[in-house]
Amino acid sequence: MTPRTGRHFLQIPGPSNVPDQVLRAMSAPTIDHRGPEFSALTLRLLEAVKPVFGTTGPVVIYPASGTGAWEAALVNTLSPGDRVLSFDTGHFATLWRDLARSLGLDVDTDHVPGDWRHGADPDALAERLSADTGHAVKAVCVVHNETSTGVTSRVADIRRAMDAAGHPALLLVDTVSSLGSLDYRHDEWGVDVTVSASQKGLMLPPGLSFNAVSGKALRAAEDARLPKSYWDWGPVLEANRRGSFSYTPATNLLYGLEEALRMLDAEGLPEVYARHARHGAATRAAVRGWGLEVFCADEREASGVVTAVLMPEGHDADKFRGTVLERFDMSLGAGLGKLAGKVFRIGHLGHFNDLTLAGTLAGVQMGLELAGVPVEQDGLSAALDVLRSG
Repeated sequence: MTPRTGRHFLQIPGPSNVPDQVLRAMSAPTIDHRGPEFSALTLRLLEAVKPVFGTTGPVVIYPASGTGAWEAALVNTLSPGDRVLSFDTGHFATLWRDLARSLGLDVDTDHVPGDWRHGADPDALAERLSADTGHAVKAVCVVHNETSTGVTSRVADIRRAMDAAGHPALLLVDTVSSLGSLDYRHDEWGVDVTVSASQKGLMLPPGLSFNAVSGKALRAAEDARLPKSYWDWGPVLEANRRGSFSYTPATNLLYGLEEALRMLDAEGLPEVYARHARHGAATRAAVRGWGLEVFCADEREASGVVTAVLMPEGHDADKFRGTVLERFDMSLGAGLGKLAGKVFRIGHLGHFNDLTLAGTLAGVQMGLELAGVPVEQDGLSAALDVLRSG
């Protein structure tokens, strides 16, 4: 193995780079999670995390990955055999659907097909829900930012479609790769459960997951009959009132969370969202400057977190990624599911700035040339033009 100098470029769309100040916060000694100092930390965090979700309601924090938060959202609000409407928008939407099916929910009757190049379709949703006059559909599941495709669904439009149909279904939204990076408004958009995790826009290692919960979702939980124990909101929320948890918390990750939230607040959430939008625009400019194709087909839905790039026919995305890793010590995201070998993904999220993006895109351009992928030379300069424009 050739010795490496400089830092590794981790340009996958999560886990994202962890800032030094977050790492330092996490390195503090572990304290008694039943003691007064930790209780004070818990109460601070439960308030500090709310603005990132755009809510004034409760946020449940689990020691888990985003998959755990998916399961918690379902088992706390639904009962065996309940119909759930889902959208085939990408690899992670498919995994959430499969998880729901494994819990005994009916997600096949109301699974909306898609091409993975577009987000959840508000018109298709309105049509389905308007036809559901008996209100058999109990929940609608949407992935806000589909990490596998670089496509962001328009959650506000989904909410409007549900309201126009006059349908009482719950709205459950996955923000695992969008929270803390893209504009998100749990309360304003009428979301009932927002699912998220720590390792992307929140700039932490994997290990924390979240449910932001509406009053309507809490009422649904009173009648939900899917089996649950660890994931049960009730004991967690009761313990949270006292500044504790109903399970052993991930103490040092919570130290890091407090520092990450402080960093987001210091920059300002509107500025964070604008930065991600600008970096997404610069990356897409680079892709088009290379003569390649951005996988997202609707510019309104193009992600500020990750850009998926289609490889030309006859070229393997994973072989190209291997070249970039070997020559430039940079990790790019693989194509997932049916996109394996067909796309590569450039992550531009979290603790990230203009020069990091410029270096990333320079590495991609050199890697494409070295891998024999036919590209034009205007990619990097096109991105720099966007960055210079501010």
